[in-house]
Amino acid sequence: MALKLITAGEWHGPGLTCIVEGIPAGLELDREAVDADMARRQLGHGRGGRMKIERDAADVTGGVRHGRTLGGPIALQVTNRDFANWEERMNPWPVEADVPEVHLPRPGHADLVGVWKYRQTAVRNIPKRASARETAARVARGGVANAFRRPWGVGVPSHAPPLGPLQAP
Repeated sequence: MALKLITAGEWHGPGLTCIVEGIPAGLELDREAVDADMARRQLGHGRGGRMKIERDAADVTGGVRHGRTLGGPIALQVTNRDFANWEERMNPWPVEADVPEVHLPRPGHADLVGVWKYRQTAVRNIPKRASARETAARVARGGVANAFRRPWGVGVPSHAPPLGPLQAP
């Protein structure tokens, strides 16, 4: 079976989910290794205060028992700890509050393309799916993929090539 990866959710919603399918049964998952990948993701320099309030962790909600994969799809959930501040605007269910729609796409973001792709009129439905925060789900599934490659000693080396006079050591 081929490895299949899918994410769902909007970051300012309750959280993000990712599904990893195609991992064989019996593979050992290390919670600390996945959490280390999640923490490494947050070492960058964000423009806002989100990096200060979020401490991402991937909670396994299916496909793993006692640290070993079961052979079926693996479900991981990354909870949005800031959802309380977005609950009226991003709740999956109807709310009593009057939440005005946003119709003006922001320059330099995925708003306009997303509105066209998903045939939406409300711009607020788009940027939360295209948010940099959405990468948390991708890093969580990468932690599972790392567990799959480690037993065979497969690495993922990388480097930055020179860019004009700039060169990484």
